[in-house]
Amino acid sequence: MIYTLTLNPAIDLFIDTPRLDEGVVNRTNRYDVQANGKGVNVSFILERLGVANTALGLGGGFTLAYIQSQLTASGIENQFIDTGGITRINVFTHVDDGEREYKLVNPGPVVPASGLKQLEKLLEQLTNQDALIVSGSFAQGIEPALISQLGVRSQQQGFKLIIDTSYSAVMDCLKYRPFLIKPNNAELASWYGRPANIDSMEIVKLGRDMQHRGAQNILISCGNAGAIFIGDQVLKGNAPQIDVLNTAGAGDTMLGTFVAGLVKGKPSAENLKYAIAAGSDTARNSWVTDFNHLDDLLAQITVSTFTEGGK
Repeated sequence: MIYTLTLNPAIDLFIDTPRLDEGVVNRTNRYDVQANGKGVNVSFILERLGVANTALGLGGGFTLAYIQSQLTASGIENQFIDTGGITRINVFTHVDDGEREYKLVNPGPVVPASGLKQLEKLLEQLTNQDALIVSGSFAQGIEPALISQLGVRSQQQGFKLIIDTSYSAVMDCLKYRPFLIKPNNAELASWYGRPANIDSMEIVKLGRDMQHRGAQNILISCGNAGAIFIGDQVLKGNAPQIDVLNTAGAGDTMLGTFVAGLVKGKPSAENLKYAIAAGSDTARNSWVTDFNHLDDLLAQITVSTFTEGGK
């Protein structure tokens, strides 16, 4: 079984508006209320690709109840710990005038020590037949050092660990041989104290260093430059041209699609191509892709072997 773990879930309010002017009432075109959090998004993607999974997490209040109801309605088993407080609401706004995007992301409620104890108990169910995908930020009261604790647990219990979070504490977990790390290019650069705009050669160099430190595979999303997968070989795919509407969830879509491809045994190049297309489709819609309109994107994407030591 694949488990996703969301330690700071959210309801995302997406707004599309013609203008956003200060000090006046701005009438919008439309809005959408979405059950969210990076692991939650991955669960939706896996389900849409026919891959059974269970969503784990913690939170509280009417917002958490809504997230759970949406997961259940989609046929996704879920086990969330109620730690009190009210799970956060984030706001993502697309402004037609100037094609601008605004992201207002809240910190989330404080998780008490008792909630972390319950989380430890919840994770005891994982075995060597399972995979755990840890995605997104952590709520207040959860330290990034938890990543290494999950690494230790993955070795003790035998499950595969997949990590998608911006915390530099990811580097401390590499010695526990996580199965897959999924940073974006800026996150990867920041872990090594490098500027965000590093080129493909530097990305591959840093990714290979992560492998030498213990990571088995690395999937790096590079925005409008596509993505790079570093496994036994290095593959690079370009990004298709799209009109961006809402980039929230694009990286989660890429990860969920790529993991689903691994489960189904897709060749790596084909898998990367499909994952890039799916992430791009999410970015041109208000929420995650339904996989029904990828043909025009797939036609634009080429995946090739990256020659280390030269582009």
